[in-house]
Amino acid sequence: MAPMNGNNVVVSKMKLERMLSMKGGKGEASYANNSQAQAQHARSMLHLLRETLDGVELRSPEFPFVVADLGCSCGSNTIYMVEVIIKHMAERYEAAAAGGSTAAPEFSAYFSDLPSNDFNTLFQLLPPFGEATMEECLASGTGHSHRSYFAAGVPGSFYRRLFPANTVDVFYSAFSLHWLSQVPEVVSDKRSVAYNKGRIFIHRANEYTVNAYKKQYQTDLTGFLRARSKEIRRGGSMFLVSLGRTCSDPTDQGGAGLLFATHFQDAWDDLVQEGLITSEKRDNFNIPVYAASLDEFKEIVETEGSFVINKLEVFRGGSPLVVDHPDDAAEIGQALATTCRSVSGVLVDAHIGDHLSDVLFSRVASRGTRNANELKEKLQFSHIVASLSLPN
Repeated sequence: MAPMNGNNVVVSKMKLERMLSMKGGKGEASYANNSQAQAQHARSMLHLLRETLDGVELRSPEFPFVVADLGCSCGSNTIYMVEVIIKHMAERYEAAAAGGSTAAPEFSAYFSDLPSNDFNTLFQLLPPFGEATMEECLASGTGHSHRSYFAAGVPGSFYRRLFPANTVDVFYSAFSLHWLSQVPEVVSDKRSVAYNKGRIFIHRANEYTVNAYKKQYQTDLTGFLRARSKEIRRGGSMFLVSLGRTCSDPTDQGGAGLLFATHFQDAWDDLVQEGLITSEKRDNFNIPVYAASLDEFKEIVETEGSFVINKLEVFRGGSPLVVDHPDDAAEIGQALATTCRSVSGVLVDAHIGDHLSDVLFSRVASRGTRNANELKEKLQFSHIVASLSLPN
């Protein structure tokens, strides 16, 4: 990562893959302590995940059953979801064995994210591998003190190959595919009509800027699908959840737009007006996120051609802000700031330095407090939920 020395920091776009991550550690602004909304949203979709798992072909017991979480981050959510998947499949194997069919294989889980992910924090959360039988693990449910699967971390971008061919039975990825592999270069080029002047995100930006993001999303998702088509075993399935939008106009990024392009954006403007950073410094920072529509996602999958769509829908996930006291404006404002920081703080720190980052997010909290009622009413996320498999 580039040195963090305030206004002189310029982060190469080529290095985004090496630095992009959710906020690591276990501090107040860490992703581990600010991913309750993601947990709630993921659990509300468990019935859709189980439908996908019911369509997965059971394997011969001499081969391990392999689950991979792509974009696992560093909190307990990924462990919970992997255990849900393995428990469900183990129960299917147990039922099949009772009927005289396939016995259960061993299970392996791969936790994958960019190299900058805080794998140390994640692995500290993993329960130790135990000698309990599968029946004992099933009886104890998820969250038990021992795990019944082998675990490994796989660092790398999911927009490229990560695993050997024909080795993964279930791919799971939640709240990650809206992150682009890079900010399109034209967006930060002052000579380009796509230059995102005065903004840090594409919500309400000009059509050239938004189209550059849309093209990057198409390129990235196509690369993701091509890589997974080589790695997934025939008979396996892929369950994907990412930020989406209900509006056909890509300049309206929905909940992502309200999160990144209103009070967060205004806080950057505060720093410019106070002379803490230059307007050019602000303009050179852009959030590499694109919330696609259902039609955009479907078109890319069908054009790429490797997978068939078993299920595709927009799921209303609710607010990303989790608060104990919904009528406490200050708590809502602080929740907005910590949410923004948990997902973008690493990029902000690298761009303007730790000290100015503290100032920026304090401004976000203040603005969020003043606009708490609007946030309660309007800040809602929609997710694209997709179940994909190879054609028969």
